[in-house]
Amino acid sequence: MSAPTNIKAPRVEVTLTRTFDAPRALVWKAWTEPQMMARWWGPDGFTNPVCEMDVRVGGKILIHMQAPDGTVHPMTGIFDEVAEPECLVFRAIPVDRNGTPLLESLTTVTFHEAGGRTKIIVHASAVPLEPVATEMLKGMNEGWRQSLDRLADLVAPH
Repeated sequence: MSAPTNIKAPRVEVTLTRTFDAPRALVWKAWTEPQMMARWWGPDGFTNPVCEMDVRVGGKILIHMQAPDGTVHPMTGIFDEVAEPECLVFRAIPVDRNGTPLLESLTTVTFHEAGGRTKIIVHASAVPLEPVATEMLKGMNEGWRQSLDRLADLVAPH
């Protein structure tokens, strides 16, 4: 990850562990197929009208998260590691409307078989690049929690 250029602020790290009532192949698919990821990525009330992913090492990510008030929050990124179905590592860089990077996060997701269910561990480490990002990062843990709740609803047996 690149060092912050415009501000001096501490790195923010979160680790969440969640077990889903779904097979690992389905949970992996929810993380790697844009049509599925668009349905759960982001906090409650957000949608993803743009969700493009080239899931391979060096492959790009582009997601436009749309807030309930209609504000669009673009995020670019790149996959650093893809080891199906065990591990995904990607960098995510939310940008402002001028394309200025706001923060950079490195996320590692590991997928574990758990008796027909799937346990994942998400570790995200982020550094703010612009002053507004310090405020954004205060909600990182809760944002991930809400995203994983939405993922659980998506992959749950119906």
